Amino acid sequence: MKKILPIVTLIVIAFSTTAIAEIYKRVDAEGRITYSNIKTKGAMRLEFDPDMNTIENDRPKSSGNSTSSNKRTATPEGFPKVDKQTQNQRDNKRQEILQNELDSEKAALEEAKKAYAEGESKPEVYKTANGATMRNVPKFQEKMKSLQNDVDSHENNIKLLQKELDNLR
Repeated sequence: MKKILPIVTLIVIAFSTTAIAEIYKRVDAEGRITYSNIKTKGAMRLEFDPDMNTIENDRPKSSGNSTSSNKRTATPEGFPKVDKQTQNQRDNKRQEILQNELDSEKAALEEAKKAYAEGESKPEVYKTANGATMRNVPKFQEKMKSLQNDVDSHENNIKLLQKELDNLR
């Protein structure tokens, strides 16, 4: 099987460069449209332009100079402009909102860590028919995985918010 897979892959790649097939369209008595590569009674053959499968790029080609693609374009004449003071106020408000979100996430992370520690100290148990107490390991693992996902989510949010705040400074 291991030897056949590379051979099959090479064959598929060799024959997958261009696929041209006859396509037939059939509309049945109830108005349902069916497309197929098999000619059936009442089906009509669809004609396609062979060049239809190629996609042209309308962008101008680069002269090989990478800096030309990085140039800034001028702002359109009718584009609304904001004075520096207004922009600074907006940036400060955004920073304040992000900082509040970061503080909230840090508090939520602490709560999630407490819930994880509490969940870890309380194993899942069940009583058998004869009254013995047994540990339910799969249920415990599922609970701990959920609690760990919650901790990981808050840690990731903190990391992203911190990165965003660092970009503003």
